[in-house]
Amino acid sequence: MSESVSVRVNGKPVTVRAGATVAVAVLASGATCRTSVTGQPRSPLCGMGTCFECRVAINGEPQRRSCQVLCEANMEIEANG
Repeated sequence: MSESVSVRVNGKPVTVRAGATVAVAVLASGATCRTSVTGQPRSPLCGMGTCFECRVAINGEPQRRSCQVLCEANMEIEANG
């Protein structure tokens, strides 16, 4: 059995496999990463950090690219979706 990591996305507990990115946790929670200036939900697009569509706040630090950060135990993730 693989190890897992528990994080919170918008206050909701989410468990993902160890080594998963924050983007995986956000998607598993059912949230979207952010909302565009026109109100459209945005989520990971490129998966390699160039599109910036997956930005979230991680442990209070805004504008982090969720596809580039690995989940750590008890991480607090705030997404706008």
